[in-house]
Amino acid sequence: MFSVTRFCFSLTSCFLLTGAAVAQQLPKPEAKPQTAKPATVVPAPPLSLEEALRMGLQSNYGILISRRDEEIASNNVTRGNAGQLPVVSGNALRTFNINNSRQQLNDNDPRVVRGGKANALAANANLNWTIFDGLGMFIALDRLRTLEQFQREVTRNTVEQTVADITDAYYAVVRESGKIKSLEEALDIGQARIDLTQAQVDVGLTAKVNLLTAQVDFNADRSLLIQQQELLATSKINLNNLLSRAPNVDFQPTDSIVITRGLNHDAIAQAVRQRNPRLQQARLNTDVATYERRLIRASRYPTLALTGSYGLSRNINNAIFINTPDGSFLGSNVSRVYGPSYGVQASIPIFDGFNRTRLEQNARVTELQTKLQLDQAQLQLDAELEQAFVRYQNRLQLLQLEEDNIKLARQNVAIALERYRLGLLTPLDLRVAQNTQLAAEVRLLDIRYDAKQAETALRRLSSGLVQEQ
Repeated sequence: MFSVTRFCFSLTSCFLLTGAAVAQQLPKPEAKPQTAKPATVVPAPPLSLEEALRMGLQSNYGILISRRDEEIASNNVTRGNAGQLPVVSGNALRTFNINNSRQQLNDNDPRVVRGGKANALAANANLNWTIFDGLGMFIALDRLRTLEQFQREVTRNTVEQTVADITDAYYAVVRESGKIKSLEEALDIGQARIDLTQAQVDVGLTAKVNLLTAQVDFNADRSLLIQQQELLATSKINLNNLLSRAPNVDFQPTDSIVITRGLNHDAIAQAVRQRNPRLQQARLNTDVATYERRLIRASRYPTLALTGSYGLSRNINNAIFINTPDGSFLGSNVSRVYGPSYGVQASIPIFDGFNRTRLEQNARVTELQTKLQLDQAQLQLDAELEQAFVRYQNRLQLLQLEEDNIKLARQNVAIALERYRLGLLTPLDLRVAQNTQLAAEVRLLDIRYDAKQAETALRRLSSGLVQEQ
C-alpha cells in the first residue's frame, strides 16, 4: 500500500513538473495595441488616417466630378450670360457671277453678251444692346450666383460624405486587424493547451480524446482566422476604392480608434442649422425658385434695346448695256455703299395667350414647393441628429461596459490557465473561458467601431468633419 501511494505521488509530481514546464509557455492574456501588426498578416507599408484622407481628397472620383461641376457653375456667372452686355456680330459675303445677256430694242438686231462677269462684296457689323428688360438681366445674374453657391454646397457635401466614408473604411481595417490579433492570441492559448494535454497523455493522466478535442478546437480557431483574413482583405479593398487606387495595394493602418466622449447635443444642433450642406442646398434652391418667378414677372415689362451697324456693299458688273441717244454700247458698272446706321428698338408684350400668367403661377407653386422641401430637410436632419446622438450615447455606455468586461475576461482566462496548469480545471472549462475572452474582444472592437461611426455621423451632420481634418 505504501509503495502504491508513493508511486502515485511520484507520478503526480512528475506530471506537475512537466505541466509546469509546459505551462510556462502559455501566453498571458494582455491587451495589445490596436495598431500592432498581426503575426499572420504580410508586412505592408504604413498608412495613417491623415494620409488616407489627403489621398482621398485629391483623387476620389466623386469629388473630382463634383469639382468640375462647380467649375462649370462658376464659369456661367458672367454679365454676358445674364444679358447685360451688348451682342456684336459681323457678316461678310463675296459672290462671283458669269452672266449671258441678250438685249433687243425695237426691230434692231439683238445684242448678245456671253460670259459677262460680275462680282459683289457685302460686309457689315451689327450691335444689339438691351438696356432695359424689366430688370430681368440683374435678376438673372443673381440667379447664376445662387446656382454657383448651390453647386459649392453640393461639392462640400460630397467632400464631407467622402471623408466620412474614408474614416469609417479606415477604422474598419483597424477593427478587422484587431480581430485577427484576438484570434492569434486564441491560437497561442490553443497551442499551449495542446502541448499541455499532450504531456498529460504521455504520462497517462488523461485520455487521448482530450488531446483530439484540443486539436479540433485549435482547427476551429484557425478556420475563424482564415475567414477573418478574408474580411480584412475586403475592408482594405473597400478603402482602396475610396482612395481611387488599385484594389490590391496593401497597407498597415497606424492610427487606433479613439472616441471623443464630450460631444454636446445643443452645439451640434446649432451647427447643423447653420452649416449643414444639405440644409444650405435646400435654402439656395428656394432662392433659385424665387429668382425664376421674378424673371417671368420681368418679362411682362417692355424691352428697350439700342441697335447699330456699319456696312459696306460693292457691286461690279463688266457686262452691262448702256443706252445713249446715239445707241447702246457695252460697259461696266461699279457701285459702292457704306456707312453706319443706328436706332432704338422697343418691344412691348401685349397678349401671348395668357402664357406668362400660367408660367408665373407655376413658378409660385414651385417656390412654395421648395419652401416645403426646406422644412422637410430641416425635419429630416433633426431626426437624423437625434438618432445619431442616441446611438452615440448608447455606444459610449456599451463601450465603457465592454472595456470593464474585457478586464474581467482576461483575468478569468489567466486564472483558468493557472488552474489548468495545476490540473484543477477541465479542458472544457478552459475552452469556455477562452471563447468568453475572444467574444469579449470581438464585442469590444465592434462597439468601439460603432461608437466611432456614431461620432463621425454627428460631425458630418454638423459639418465639423472636414474643418477638423
